[in-house]
Amino acid sequence: MDPGGTLAQVGSPPVTDPSGRAGGAGHTRITPDGAQLSRPLVVLMAAATGLAVANNYYAQPLLPVIGKALHLSPGTAGLIVTVAQAGYALGLLVLLPLGDLVERRSLVVVLCASTAVALVVLAAAPSAAVLLPAASAVGALSVLAQILVPLSASLASDEERGRVVGAVMGGLLMGILLARTVAGLLAETGTWRTVYFAAAAAMVVQAVVLCRALPTSRERSELSYWRLLASTGSLLCEEPLLRLRTAYGFLSFGTFSVLWTSLAFLLADRFHEQPATIGAFGLAGAAGALTAMLAGRFSDRGWARWSTGGATGLLALSWLALWAGGRSLVWLVVGIVVLDIGAQGLHITNQSEIYRLRPEARSRLTAAYMVVFFAGGGIGSAVSSWIYGSASWGGVCILGASIAGAAFLLWVATQLLGYRPAAGVVTDRGTSSGSSPRSGRSAGPGSAAG
Repeated sequence: MDPGGTLAQVGSPPVTDPSGRAGGAGHTRITPDGAQLSRPLVVLMAAATGLAVANNYYAQPLLPVIGKALHLSPGTAGLIVTVAQAGYALGLLVLLPLGDLVERRSLVVVLCASTAVALVVLAAAPSAAVLLPAASAVGALSVLAQILVPLSASLASDEERGRVVGAVMGGLLMGILLARTVAGLLAETGTWRTVYFAAAAAMVVQAVVLCRALPTSRERSELSYWRLLASTGSLLCEEPLLRLRTAYGFLSFGTFSVLWTSLAFLLADRFHEQPATIGAFGLAGAAGALTAMLAGRFSDRGWARWSTGGATGLLALSWLALWAGGRSLVWLVVGIVVLDIGAQGLHITNQSEIYRLRPEARSRLTAAYMVVFFAGGGIGSAVSSWIYGSASWGGVCILGASIAGAAFLLWVATQLLGYRPAAGVVTDRGTSSGSSPRSGRSAGPGSAAG
């Protein structure tokens, strides 16, 4: 493959602002916004993103068998998911900002190789004392999925950014869904350890392929690493739209994790399903992945307000079906489909909107958003496994419905109060929300609302 020719047209002169500095204050852009992405590279990045994030989700259908093999209670087994998500949040905080500092292709390859090593340790873990730290390390290193997403946004033109981000995120979501199915099948043909050894081999292959295929891309920053970390927190203080979208993300991934952490226990205890069947339930959420590109297109057209309202409404409604699913597999599948459509549609809308804010800081915008996003997931997972052990599926449904209802009420409140955080305007400097753009194209009427 040709890293800089056939797959992506890069290497045009840096985008500069009127002061002559490229990519905004403190940055020089090597790979500018507006470079055209070819379809093969978009497909490759989508697949790589899916493989990377799948490492955090293989455990979900395997929790009962891992718990049995290592003599763990449901609450302790559920911590495998929690520590992986906590590790992912930590990786987003300390590793993802490197995407605005170092050359991204090299960073992606190093993270692939490091993840492979951590997966081997996890696969060979003899006890929870080794398993949980290894799962946390895998989670932290899997942050490469979120390095690929802002990279795709930077390589795409303004007109296709929502579509490209939606396509790459669609790959990520398919990785989440198929991870459960693949894990269940591999566990039945071998053991739960087989799943992680196979995942390690896949990451080695991915490191080689991405090293050859990705174009070089870098934001040459004048900021030090520690100032980059500090600026990640500053973005949350400075950008009202980012704060609103992180709140939606926290709640949506919280209710998503409440479902998927306890679902395996419900299927094993009440319906007596095996790992392969439990994993196959991930396919019920495939509609959510298909929603990703549609949500990205809605954002491109300035319909983010309404896609947000629709997605949060679906999250709340899904728990009615999931509650009935405690006695019926049909209703359980309906609830999974509706919840996944709502969660993934909202997630894509959130990311498409925040990427309009500051092109030179997309890795840090992603870090700020995703740290809060996965904090919601980690809390949802931990509380869900505890609630299932003490209040069974009914308690899980009350918890999930409460979180989903809070997301919908947040959207209703923004509409009733007329809260409209200023839409990010794509300019040479990456105008922050609420400021007056020097130049560039508006994100679209109503794009950032609600």
